[in-house]
Amino acid sequence: MELRRRDYHVERPLLNQEQLEELGSRSSATGTLQWRTWFRCSHARARALLLQYFPVLAWLPQYPVRDWLLGDLLSGLSVAIMQLPQGLAYALLAGLPPVFGLYSSFYPVFIYFLFGTSRHISVGTFAVMSVMVGSVTESLAPDEAFLQASNSTVDVAARDAARVQVASTLSVLVGLLQVGLGLVHFGFVVTYLSEPLVRAYTTAASVQVFVSQLKYVFGLHLSSRSGPLSLIYLIGATGISYGVGLQHRFGVDVVGKIPAGLVPPVAPSPQLFARLVGNAFAIAVVGFAIAISLGKIFALRHGYRVDSNQELVALGLSNLIGGIFQCFPVSCSMSRSLVQESTGGNTQVAGAISSLFILIIIVKLGELFQDLPKAVLAAVIIVNLKGMLMQFTDICSLWKANRVDLLIWLVTFVATILLNLDLGLAVAVVFSLLLVVVRTQLPHYAVLGQVPDTDIYRDVAEYSEAREVPGVKVFRSSATMYFANAELYSDMLKQRCGVNVDHLISQKKKLLRKQELKLKRLQKENKLPKQAAASKGTSISINVNTSVTDIESNDVEGSKAKVSAGTELEDTAARGQEDAKAPDMSSLKTLGLPQPDFHSLILDLSSLSFVDTVCLKSLKNIFRDFREIEVEVYMAACHSPVVTQLEAGHFFDASITKQHLFASVHDAVIFALQHPRSSPVNPVLVTKL
Repeated sequence: MELRRRDYHVERPLLNQEQLEELGSRSSATGTLQWRTWFRCSHARARALLLQYFPVLAWLPQYPVRDWLLGDLLSGLSVAIMQLPQGLAYALLAGLPPVFGLYSSFYPVFIYFLFGTSRHISVGTFAVMSVMVGSVTESLAPDEAFLQASNSTVDVAARDAARVQVASTLSVLVGLLQVGLGLVHFGFVVTYLSEPLVRAYTTAASVQVFVSQLKYVFGLHLSSRSGPLSLIYLIGATGISYGVGLQHRFGVDVVGKIPAGLVPPVAPSPQLFARLVGNAFAIAVVGFAIAISLGKIFALRHGYRVDSNQELVALGLSNLIGGIFQCFPVSCSMSRSLVQESTGGNTQVAGAISSLFILIIIVKLGELFQDLPKAVLAAVIIVNLKGMLMQFTDICSLWKANRVDLLIWLVTFVATILLNLDLGLAVAVVFSLLLVVVRTQLPHYAVLGQVPDTDIYRDVAEYSEAREVPGVKVFRSSATMYFANAELYSDMLKQRCGVNVDHLISQKKKLLRKQELKLKRLQKENKLPKQAAASKGTSISINVNTSVTDIESNDVEGSKAKVSAGTELEDTAARGQEDAKAPDMSSLKTLGLPQPDFHSLILDLSSLSFVDTVCLKSLKNIFRDFREIEVEVYMAACHSPVVTQLEAGHFFDASITKQHLFASVHDAVIFALQHPRSSPVNPVLVTKL
């Protein structure tokens, strides 16, 4: 369908910043003192805080039992059936006895039911979190530290007790970090984890999980390793053991004893905090990133809102209270969340039902799973990795869509595989942030031209019909100008304008310096005859015995001298008037230097989002340098926060006023054409514009 062309006529006055502020009645935005509201005491305030931090009190009284209970019941049972083998299996990933996976499938799930805001995610054990915990427990409580002196075998009971203490303390520390970050509204921290980074990280973690389960699938007994290149050592040991045939026994490892009943709460070990804080922060951020990303997907699909800060608090309380009851850190599971949604789950009542089902298994039915082979649990883990391993297809899609994101994906994956999960995450975050800085240092710079019969200005290199306005250069950068790219902005501006500004300024200064030296030399040469004449005048003596004739003759000579002096004064005055009419000897034209083919420069600052001191200095230098070569500079399209920051930085003064700042590029172009600095204006062109 063809677009019908319509002619629009917009008539308004030309506006600079001063006129715009006067017309729009701009006033400085007064920041609300948020801290004052924190200390207000009222019934409404107390109720709002209660519902904010206990969301279950808001939605549970309004729960439609007839409509949703059956779906939540079926969904909860379905999730519990998945939660049981996953809990046992993911405990193996964490380097713990399987029963602690059941504990981690009960306490945190019920706590999230009370404090969470997502209605569909399934909180509990997760492969990525478990393997991160396993790398910590195996590094702080390795098998070598529990070798018995008598027969050089590992004291499994002592090792497991030490690892449980490490894992539960880690869970408490993760919970404290998450609750603290949530209370100070630090939920935005996950914005630094881009989607390619998270997907590559979980893919690499799934590869590590897959490799770690091979020893259970093949029934191999291998010493565990952690740290950089640990994945390579695992792979190598498995290949050697299986290829050489070191394992000839046919005994199958099973889950082992599952004690009935719940364990009493145990205080964490503060001595471990200093050694665990780095890993705890990484686990806290990764766990929250996975949970909030899934939560927002389901919230968008079903039309409700997820509070990121409250989610951080809810996950933190789940890990904090769970750690006291000897659980390891948890997050939400992708596969269980999909099952919870697809089987009819509407609220976290489904999560509460699944946790109660796990409680029944812990109390009464746990002994039924004591003879479950660990190879079966390993198979359960590997099957549940299918979704994350399918993320390898991101490589093809990112190659077509965005290769910078592909680079982030590959660096994250390789770093996580080679350097382990904690160091890999740190490398990935630092690399992605550095890439952001590099991309702001390499923005797209453009000289803009006017699209015919419009007030729209576009890059002349991209739009063939866009034409530069004669005598005016319009320059724009696609990124904000700050300390990292301010110098590059200035260099590219001078390059795109087609004038070697720095060379022209240096040549001008050199010629002016020569003129000044020549003038001083001429003044010095003219001063010598004047001094000689003055010395002769002072040496004339007056004869007292003078006759009348002499006096008369002297009067005649004196009158001649006066006339001569008056004539010299008139000549000097005439020369002064001629000098006043003469052209400025410091202009480029009189100095014989080439003049720019434009008289005005307009900086399109629409992409400027903030201003720092380096940006202020760079803008002032641009004004100074271009004025030095007789080009007037204007700014256009600044946002109000940027104008406020310019005012706060004392950018405007006697030489740069708000009259140099215009509401739009078109306003600045019209003003520049009507007020050229060194070139005549074409009135026909102004009328067309």
